[in-house]
This record gives sequence, C-alpha cells and structure tokens, in this order.
Amino acid sequence: MYANIMIAIDGSNESLQAVHQALSLVGRGLRAEIALVNVQEPASLLQLATQDSDAIAAAAVEAGEHLMAEGAALLDAAGVGYSMEVVLGEPATVLVDMAEEIDADLVLLGARGMGAIESVLVGSVSKAVISRCTRPVLVVKLPEDPAQAVLGDEPDTEEVES
Repeated sequence: MYANIMIAIDGSNESLQAVHQALSLVGRGLRAEIALVNVQEPASLLQLATQDSDAIAAAAVEAGEHLMAEGAALLDAAGVGYSMEVVLGEPATVLVDMAEEIDADLVLLGARGMGAIESVLVGSVSKAVISRCTRPVLVVKLPEDPAQAVLGDEPDTEEVES
C-alpha cells in the first residue's frame, strides 16, 4: 500500500505530529521506507553577493538537519529506518518535486491550522502541496488537547487523493 513515505519536516510540532502518524502506521504493521525532507529557503541575492556561497549552502544544510533532528530521534527510538534530505527552494514546489523524485506513495505534512485570513495573507504550504501533488497527501493536525500529541495517539488527519 504505502511502501515509500515522505514526511515534510520544518521543526514545528505539527510536522513532528506527522512523524507520529507515520509511526502509528508502522506500529500497525506497515513496512515502508521513510524519507524526512526539510526545505530551506534559498539565499538572497544580497547574501550571495556578500558571503561565500559554499558557507551559505552548508549553513542551510546544517539548519535543515537541526530542524529534522527531533523527528529523526523519534524514528530512532522506535527502531524505524529513514533517510534525511535538505533541499533548497520554495517549500511547496520542492515538496511536490521531491515526492515525484523519490516515488513517494504517501506525503505526510503537518498543518499549522491557520485561519482563513492568515492563510490568504501568508499562504499555505499544505494547501499548495495538496493542489499540485499527484501523490496521496495526508495532512496531520495537532489534536485540540496538546496532551494528546504523543506517540501512539491518533492525530486528526485529512487525506486527500490527487
């Protein structure tokens, strides 16, 4: 069914809840390859003009790995194997491209739960991925009671087939 799961990790509690959801699936017997993906915004022209581009790229990779560390620790604690990748670019576009590139059977994203006005002003990565991705996307929301956001509990989810 889902043999190759991609989880978008940005260091937020919502993205960690997506890791919990993957662990819940694995706990029910699903055997899947898991890929943690973090997207870093590319450097600005000013940064590129005034700083070493290799140092900027190394800092982006380091920041992405730092943001994925807690999700990786959850998978390590559960004995679940995974890969990690840090990619530069616009988050929604990169996530859609990565899902295709790694042939993901399922994309897991955390939802920030922004209100309608904030969503229009700020934009929504999960909304953009849902609309553009040809792979199944599972958007995981934090439970209303934060005490329920622990390993093994069922998060609120919204699966959208593309």
